[in-house]
Amino acid sequence: MEDKGVEKRACKRFEIPGATISYKVNKKSEEFCPVIDISRGGIKFMGKTTLDLNTELTLQISIPGETIPLSLFGVVRWLSYDEEKEKYNIGIQFNPYGEKKDQNYPGIMVKIIALEQKFSTQDVPRTEKFKIDT
Repeated sequence: MEDKGVEKRACKRFEIPGATISYKVNKKSEEFCPVIDISRGGIKFMGKTTLDLNTELTLQISIPGETIPLSLFGVVRWLSYDEEKEKYNIGIQFNPYGEKKDQNYPGIMVKIIALEQKFSTQDVPRTEKFKIDT
C-alpha cells in the first residue's frame, strides 16, 4: 500500500541563493536556469522547456562565489508546469558517485556536503537562525 504524504527522501534538500544550472541533452540545451533546491542525491530547477522523464542529462551547476561549476550526470525523474511563471519545475536524480563510466566524481559529493553544511537551515530552530550574540 502506498503511503502518500510522507517524505521518502533520504537526502536533505537545501537552497543556494543565486545558484543556476545549465544542461545538455541531445540537441536541447538551456543555460542559467534558477536552482530551486539541491541535495546530495539530486536537484530541482526551473526551466523554459520540457524534458521527457528518464532523460539522461549532463549538468553544470554554478554556485555564486565558486569559480568552477559542478559537473554532474543525472536523470529526469519529475516535472511539472508552473502556469503562473510559464516555466517547468524539473527534478533530476544524480547518477551514483563512483569511478565508473557515467558515474559522478566522488569529490563532487564532498563539495555538495560542504554546501549543505553552509546553506542548510533545516533542523535549526527559527529563534536560533536570528540569534545575536550580546
